[in-house]
Amino acid sequence: MADYTLFIVDDEKTIREGIAAYIEEDYRLFTYRTAEDALENLGTHDPDLVLLDIGLPGMNGIQALKKFKAINPYLLVIMITAYEDINSVIQCMKQGAYDYIIKPIHMEGLDVTISNALETIRLRKEIKTLQENQIREKMPCFIGESQVIHDIMDYIEKVAKSPDTPILIQGETGTGKELIANTIHHRSPNFAGPFITVNCAAIPRDLIESELFGYEKGAFSGAGPNGKKGLIEMADQGTLFLDEVGDLNLDAQAKLLRFLENGEFYKVGGTTKKQVKTRIVSATNKDLEKMMETDAYRQDLFYRISVVRIKVPSLNERGEDVLIFANYFLRIFNEKFNKGLTGINDQALKYLKTYVWKGNVREMKNMIERGVLTADGPELSPKDLGLDHDLPMDDRENMPPLALEPLSPEGVDLNLMRSYMDRFYFSQAMDLANGNETRAAKLLNLKHHTFRYQFKKSIEEM
Repeated sequence: MADYTLFIVDDEKTIREGIAAYIEEDYRLFTYRTAEDALENLGTHDPDLVLLDIGLPGMNGIQALKKFKAINPYLLVIMITAYEDINSVIQCMKQGAYDYIIKPIHMEGLDVTISNALETIRLRKEIKTLQENQIREKMPCFIGESQVIHDIMDYIEKVAKSPDTPILIQGETGTGKELIANTIHHRSPNFAGPFITVNCAAIPRDLIESELFGYEKGAFSGAGPNGKKGLIEMADQGTLFLDEVGDLNLDAQAKLLRFLENGEFYKVGGTTKKQVKTRIVSATNKDLEKMMETDAYRQDLFYRISVVRIKVPSLNERGEDVLIFANYFLRIFNEKFNKGLTGINDQALKYLKTYVWKGNVREMKNMIERGVLTADGPELSPKDLGLDHDLPMDDRENMPPLALEPLSPEGVDLNLMRSYMDRFYFSQAMDLANGNETRAAKLLNLKHHTFRYQFKKSIEEM
């Protein structure tokens, strides 16, 4: 149990000493009289759990809870309160407190509450370690603590159980579509079979049929003397991953559709019908439904490959995962380049949180790799990451004042001006973000729900 670090924050010395005396043999303990002292030592001792009194002098427990959760959203906090302050407890629970205990404290009950909290922490640590080990060994696993990623993983567990239902993965470049496809394969009944990847965009038009279906010897000029097994046949009893399926030309789409109808095909130059059992998982960063409107993509093929659809969110829609990825890649490249970087400094963290990720996780990985390789200091800085030329939205003290016209003696219609300004900047943000509301909200330093409400309102007032 000594593997866990606990903070006890209470202004009553008897409370601090009483709790410490009861549990000191089981945990690493640090006690503080004020929230300010505890917060100052948060980075030094890195607690797993905080016991936090609500009625503290100076910064009270509710304010401190907000600070703790802002610094580490996954830190578990147990509130300590007097019986008559139960309304404050309800407020704390809404703001992310794990549990609460009431004074006078019954040590047996406290022990149970702490044990339950640490069991939650233990499971989280095991999952995190398993995830990192799996990815390091190139096993399928998807990093992330955001709710949307948990939902996707739960969904994958359900749809992967079928051995042959076609799945379409949609998402921007660099979001990890191939990793999800690999995850589906390893969680399906086909996990013992091969996982074959085909980059549809990289296969020339005149070779797509022979690459997918193979060919018999002498099938065409230049054909190998022994013929060739196609990628579809190689994926028998496994999974065929068609990456960039939106880049298939219409001829290739027709050939693929025929195979998807019944799992049968002929090799190029062959007369013997072959049949394989494989699951087709496709992925694209294109809007196939919009392509269908212009006949650039076959409607029948689209519905055949998308029996199940999985939409992978961009990194900009998973803000809470940005620092998880950054620290993960920092550990990976620290090890790869034998560097001793201790972390990412505060200014660089601010830049990473406000940066608009056009290349998503792949861009993040490349940025951290370059930064670790070239860094000289103990921590990664904005300069190491190549971000020192971009100003975060929060960093306003150095921003020049807006160039506004002085107020004329006739006055102005301020509401009308605000309306015009809202429309202008909302439109600009949506254009720059390619219609992505989450990204557009970041460009205007607004919460997503605030942006959506104000954007809708600005349209209605037009």
